Amino acid sequence: MLFVVTPGAAWAVARPPQYHPEATRVRLISYVAHDGLRRRAWLVMPAHYNGKPIPLVISPHGRGVDARDNARLWGDLPGLGDFAVINPLGQGRKLTLYSWGDPGEIADLARMPQIAEAHGVRVDRHRIYAIGGSMGGQEVLLLDARYPHLLAGVAAFDPATDMARRYWDFAKLPDGRQLQRLAREEIGGTPLTDPRAYAARSPDTYVRQIALSRVPLQLYWSNRDKVIADQRDEAAALNTEIRGWDPFARVWAFRGDWAHTAEMRPWGRLPRALARFDLLPWKDAPLPGTRREPKPLLT
Repeated sequence: MLFVVTPGAAWAVARPPQYHPEATRVRLISYVAHDGLRRRAWLVMPAHYNGKPIPLVISPHGRGVDARDNARLWGDLPGLGDFAVINPLGQGRKLTLYSWGDPGEIADLARMPQIAEAHGVRVDRHRIYAIGGSMGGQEVLLLDARYPHLLAGVAAFDPATDMARRYWDFAKLPDGRQLQRLAREEIGGTPLTDPRAYAARSPDTYVRQIALSRVPLQLYWSNRDKVIADQRDEAAALNTEIRGWDPFARVWAFRGDWAHTAEMRPWGRLPRALARFDLLPWKDAPLPGTRREPKPLLT
């Protein structure tokens, strides 16, 4: 089912989430990536965590975004919902902040539950989720395709789904030539010289696997996205193709008019995405309306 998100009068009086910064704490940890390099990860946890098994959210960052900044997007939601979030720095074939769904990076994401457990978190193995935006959305979809047995749910906000299309569309962005250069360095060429490498990093290559994984999926995309401006041919098309493989697939699809990944915030649609996975009480997940930013957890 496709939900079209439009502003409504009721939103103007919607109660924003109540934030209690003392309820959440953040830890900087490290792990060894697939290529042997040591990388950082930010672990956001309930401050009252007492060693019991809790749900874990794996949250890869967007293009060019540090894991620290990705951790900020979660505000105090882990404390409110009693779950942990691991935000890995990541590592692609060549680049760190521009991994773009590298197979080694996806394998590293699949190891995040073990990495969290190595740092003192008892993970409820039946409640592992993956949530990300933009490139992070691309990577959680690839994680779903390749490691479906790992996941209890996936949410992708404004994801890239066709890496070859992204390469050519980079030219339309202000820093497009630089992005194309980085893509050639990370992926190993252009879509013309190495089409298989681009296909391997594209969720739409694995639409059958995603559809038949039976992992509950939330897809969010915007008509006014200026970063991935052709979402009708990316996230929207992926949603249609998934339903072609399985008309009864457990997919929530949301189309709106927000800025790129703006709704993956505690005062946006992230709380309701969490509530659909029973990670947050619905009382703490009102419709976005009166928005109030929480104090940042990281300084």
